Amino acid sequence: MKNEKNISLSAIERIAKNSGVERISKDGLIKMRDLVEEYAVRISMDAIKMARHAKRKTVRGEDVFLIVK
Repeated sequence: MKNEKNISLSAIERIAKNSGVERISKDGLIKMRDLVEEYAVRISMDAIKMARHAKRKTVRGEDVFLIVK
């Protein structure tokens, strides 16, 4: 996994604020972003396995759904 960050801190802050967080530190945003990205990578990798098992190259919504279910 590359060490580059794909989700902006402002996007994480919007998600947090929309969830009811009033204030969050920059360190809190960074930790949250890192965890969200790690979770997304794990879901993606497992969804790829599901698609390959079904003899497809395309990951579908149903693959993602089955992973997080």
